[in-house]
Amino acid sequence: MRSSSSLEQATHESKFFYGWAIVAVGFLAHIASAFSISSTLSVFLKPLSSDLGISRGVFSLIRSGEILIGAAAAPLVGTLIDRHGGRWLMAAGGLVSGAGFLLLGQSRDFWQFLFFRWLLVSPGDALMGSLVVNVSISRWFVRMRGRALALANMGHGLAKVGMPLLAASLIAYTGWRGAWGVFGLLTLGLVVGPSVLFMRRRPEDMGLVPDGRSSAQAEVAAPPNEGSSARSRRSASADVAWSRGEALRTSAFWLIVFTFGVAHVGVTGLNLHVFAFVSDQGHPAMVAAFVMSIIAFMQFSTPMIWGILAERSDLARLIMAKFLIQAVGILWALSGPGLFSLYGGFFLYGIGMGGTSILAEMIWANYFGRISLGKIRGLGSLLTSVFSAGGPPFFGLLFDYTQSYFLSFSIFIG
Repeated sequence: MRSSSSLEQATHESKFFYGWAIVAVGFLAHIASAFSISSTLSVFLKPLSSDLGISRGVFSLIRSGEILIGAAAAPLVGTLIDRHGGRWLMAAGGLVSGAGFLLLGQSRDFWQFLFFRWLLVSPGDALMGSLVVNVSISRWFVRMRGRALALANMGHGLAKVGMPLLAASLIAYTGWRGAWGVFGLLTLGLVVGPSVLFMRRRPEDMGLVPDGRSSAQAEVAAPPNEGSSARSRRSASADVAWSRGEALRTSAFWLIVFTFGVAHVGVTGLNLHVFAFVSDQGHPAMVAAFVMSIIAFMQFSTPMIWGILAERSDLARLIMAKFLIQAVGILWALSGPGLFSLYGGFFLYGIGMGGTSILAEMIWANYFGRISLGKIRGLGSLLTSVFSAGGPPFFGLLFDYTQSYFLSFSIFIG
């Protein structure tokens, strides 16, 4: 208690707004969450499948199960965020997920590996992942919410760029079992300590207001623009409490779910099949890998631009612009087998991907406010995850039927 009081006193005496400490913890948590994503797991496919004697088809079940586990956990996690904040949720998630990674390296059979991934790593990720981090940050920021979310999410983008290389290097030097052990130790270090020491539920608990403004400024400050985004921002500043039933009865809830849910079908399907799409055009594996690197780098480097634009522009129009950029990129990539169209098309696609998480979190928080954001966001995450889970098999089945990705990519453009 004394340390918390000392922290609050030091915060009041400093010009530094404590919300940026929340962003820093979120940045570290986003790095740790990348240890379990598909692009990292794919590096383990060959050595793990060979050692444990499983097919690639069976191996792919890992991520399908994890998506469903994350979806099922989201409403409960969202409610817990509203009641208790992210501090102990993230610490528990880092502890559970870190222990799960350490145990993955001890697996001798695939069922053991699956057991540790599904019952430890996946629940841990749900407790320390994007839902908890983004809701926590959205509580600390209103006017500067876009740039705050962007800074934290750059941790995930940075990790996504470097994680395949790190995983491959660790496997080469320590084997796949040792690599999971290193990820476990890193998770414990990146998440548990920083969460316990620095995470706080909301600025009001420390005698502060969102964005670091004074109470008087918070009451009289005018919104930055007068579009629909500004109207949402005003309703968010009122911090009206919502029940799940009330949210479900709004057209806005279903419009957000459907818009981003349908988009996630295309994103998850394309992200899994883009390597094969490039290879099927006769390009070597290094070209396909470079295309994936382009997407990852743009996803890492553009969130701040999207975040600042989201603070100053009409959010609905910005979301439409994001989807348009992605559609033009995919259309360009489909226009011919040459490297220029591939690199240019997926360069644009990556720019659009950089705004996905930022704009989605912004529109949820701006419309439903800070008080009930966890439960509403958790319910929305459950529904959009159902769409996400259908993306990879949708693209795969269409390819099996047509022996081409043209139809599935074209549907994604539409």
